[in-house]
Amino acid sequence: MSLWTSLEPSSATVDPGGSTTVRLRLRNTGDVVDEYRFEPVGDIAPWTRVEPQTLRLFPGTTGTVDLTFAPPRTPDATAGPNPYAIRITPTEHPEATTVPEGNLTITPFTEVRAELVPPTVKGRFRGRPKLAVDNLGNTKLTASISGSDNGDNLSYDIHPGSVQVEPGRAVFVDARLKPRQIIWFGSKEDRPYKLAVQRSGAVPIEVDGTYVQRGFLPRWLATFLGIFLALAITFVMLWISYRPQFTTKATEFTEAGSANTLPPPSPTALATAPPVAPSQEAAQSPVVSAPPQESQTPAAGGGSGDGGGGGSPKETKAPEVTAATAVTRLAARSAGRHICYRAYVADQGWQEPVCDGAEAGTTGKDLPIKALNIAVSGTKGTAGSGAWQYKNWEGTKWTKAVDGIDNYIGSTKEADEPLQGFTIQVFDGSVCGNPHVQDGGWLGAICTDPGDWKYIGSDMEQHKQLEAVRFTV
Repeated sequence: MSLWTSLEPSSATVDPGGSTTVRLRLRNTGDVVDEYRFEPVGDIAPWTRVEPQTLRLFPGTTGTVDLTFAPPRTPDATAGPNPYAIRITPTEHPEATTVPEGNLTITPFTEVRAELVPPTVKGRFRGRPKLAVDNLGNTKLTASISGSDNGDNLSYDIHPGSVQVEPGRAVFVDARLKPRQIIWFGSKEDRPYKLAVQRSGAVPIEVDGTYVQRGFLPRWLATFLGIFLALAITFVMLWISYRPQFTTKATEFTEAGSANTLPPPSPTALATAPPVAPSQEAAQSPVVSAPPQESQTPAAGGGSGDGGGGGSPKETKAPEVTAATAVTRLAARSAGRHICYRAYVADQGWQEPVCDGAEAGTTGKDLPIKALNIAVSGTKGTAGSGAWQYKNWEGTKWTKAVDGIDNYIGSTKEADEPLQGFTIQVFDGSVCGNPHVQDGGWLGAICTDPGDWKYIGSDMEQHKQLEAVRFTV
């Protein structure tokens, strides 16, 4: 070997987001002029800058090269010792490569972000928000989750109560809010609350949310029942006070009818009256006529002898083909991971479902998507939430469904805004979405990390409507 090298110092320390410099000294111990090329290798090579990248040395002369390390303040800059190396290749003898090695210690840093999804939940007896905890630091995060509010109006059931999050990862915490008192009558009330992420020896991170508690019965119903009860009481009181007196003369008429005013028959008349023969009695008895027969007219719509039935047959409506119907049929033909979806387009309604990268929605027609229907197979289910064009996450719900079941994002109501984007995840593997937004065209495929969610759509500050989308899993 015709080269001597030395790293000064051989071990260095640097803060993420900062930089440090190590000097590499080398001497040409050969007997010919040679030019050397320098190339950083190892995990931290992308953050290493070599100046100069080539150095020409005469025999017996010494030169220096500066190695500058600048790791970013991201989870990729793993805290702790990180070995590195510099490959030195001489031009005259390429086979005589030298690789001096050193050690760079990256200091740890902690950065946590927490977000409520959605920030506002509504309900009569409970609310179920989710807290997303992202570890943006370069060390493992261990924290506990708690809830609080002014006035102690809510109770909190949080699962899990503590989390451990690897660098660059995120977890979802399910929170169940229960009001301590039920509003039986009246209008809704806002209950502000906070969920706190508490790390040992650090100031807790608090996230504000609002639980809108609705009344069990609306105010108008309480007013109606009050008026009805008052009228019922008034009617009963009037009935008791002015009850009519009913009398009858049936007894008087009976007594009057029992007194026979005709004179008694004469004994002579009775003696001279001849007895009536049986045949005469039969002749004198009144003749009772049979009741007239009803005409046997068939009822309308009752049917005739030719089986007409008297009415038109009912039409049977074909069942709706949803994303779940399409993905079930596709999985039966081809096993594996599939995603089917359809879009509810303004002024058009639901489109037919498409699958695995096909386009749902419209382009070039300025027609926004108001809702999405998604179903998957082979991913253990899907979950997501829609973002309104102007209200963002206000009033949205996080919904989820297992394989082969429909999941809906957004709203088909005319009064609700169209979508500008959405969050989506699958529980096994990743899902990719390519959105087409107003005046922005196709934004390109955006893929989630395995098991995590990601937002797909327009920039939240631009409020551009979502017009088409493609999905793959």
